[in-house]
Amino acid sequence: MGVFRDKAALDEGVCIRRMVTKTENHKKTNTTYLNAQALHRDFEWFSQVVNTRLKLAFQKDCEYSSIYDIAPPEIDQKSSAYADFITYYQLTVEERIILLLSLAPHVAPQLLDVFFTKNTFTDRGFTEFGGVNGSSHGGFLPTVETALFILAGNDLAKRFSLMPLFRPEHFFHLHTIISMESLNSNEPESSALLKVNEEVIDLFTTCDLRKPRFSTEFPAKLITTPLGWEDLIVDDYTKKQLEEIKAWLVHQKTLMIDWGMQKKLKPGYKILFHGPPGTGKTLTACLFGKWSGTDVYRIDLSTVVSKYIGETAKNLEKVFQKAENKNWVLFFDEADALLGKRTTISDAHDKYANQEISYLLQRLEDYRGLVILATNQKSNIDDAFSRRLQAVISFTIPKAKERLLLWENSFSDKSVFEPELDLKMIAEKFKIAGGSIINVVRHSSLMAINRKENVIRYDDILEGIKRELEKDGKTI
Repeated sequence: MGVFRDKAALDEGVCIRRMVTKTENHKKTNTTYLNAQALHRDFEWFSQVVNTRLKLAFQKDCEYSSIYDIAPPEIDQKSSAYADFITYYQLTVEERIILLLSLAPHVAPQLLDVFFTKNTFTDRGFTEFGGVNGSSHGGFLPTVETALFILAGNDLAKRFSLMPLFRPEHFFHLHTIISMESLNSNEPESSALLKVNEEVIDLFTTCDLRKPRFSTEFPAKLITTPLGWEDLIVDDYTKKQLEEIKAWLVHQKTLMIDWGMQKKLKPGYKILFHGPPGTGKTLTACLFGKWSGTDVYRIDLSTVVSKYIGETAKNLEKVFQKAENKNWVLFFDEADALLGKRTTISDAHDKYANQEISYLLQRLEDYRGLVILATNQKSNIDDAFSRRLQAVISFTIPKAKERLLLWENSFSDKSVFEPELDLKMIAEKFKIAGGSIINVVRHSSLMAINRKENVIRYDDILEGIKRELEKDGKTI
């Protein structure tokens, strides 16, 4: 394999995002037009290849003796993101055909309609065409069998030589470009659906990568914040620990590659945030993403964990597959729902549940990006997992000095305080978290607006604090 086809050569598989960045300075309309031109030429070649294979397979008159007699279009080095991709990966003719076959249902589905041809002897489709019917897509969905038919026909030796193109060690899989999705584990491997990564589709069309939406197929939600590090009020020791993580985000490649530490250190960085609600755990996760220019996705484990054996791992695997090679910050909220202390084995369900947790722990360990697990109680997390973490950071209820900063920084610049309102006294007297302080600020500010004034009153703040304390069963 050439240098550009090696996993390490692509710096953890971020080729697609690099190509998007490369085209950011061009007009979107220009990018779309150039991609369309390049794909149109390649699809014309692909259509000719398919028609030639069908003629050869059914022994009809054909001007070619092999599909490999049809030369693919030359690649214009500066024409489009699609052309850049072909050049970057140095695709062979076979790889190029597989890529076009996988793209066709999304870009030019009519090209595959020919595979709906019925076998007059069996009154059904030809088995050698492979393919599946979509639940809503009206076109032909290609499988590995479809690709093997186009590339090799009935030549068994050729088919066998092509099998490495569909294995996990091929860069199609390693860089999540094309996946082979088996619909039934008991069926032949060649019946696996060819599924192209949606980022590849975005790259080859608009060059504008979409953000995955929360759904049953992707149980994670993109979270952001308009705030900055100056808005995070934590104690000095916690700040120091957070600085170490920022250093890793900046220097991880130097540490792992330039210093050669990838042989000694596990990939990625795993942290546990623990502390009461409203102390800044979620905000900190968002700030890491904002600071490093990385998306942050929150996975609420309480909604992902299933009582059914294997379902939890299946749900989370969908997240990891999307996140692979993107360097997302993964924020697992209520982590004790999954990583709580494991049960003693009393029945088969306990045995499989513990095996599932062990598998997921390994999946977390192998992730190359930043993983943050959050819990209200550190004692709820299994000790076996705690030992695998690079950092355990406590987010405590802020002290009086920190609470005063929160009170002072949280109100609008348009508001004023009534003369008898003493924020310092409030900060010293009421031990509440930053999230609760924000709720009180919202309440007292709304009361002022409702009175058609901008004066923040002590009584409104006191009422807001009372409500927050009642949530925890406390009183003033």
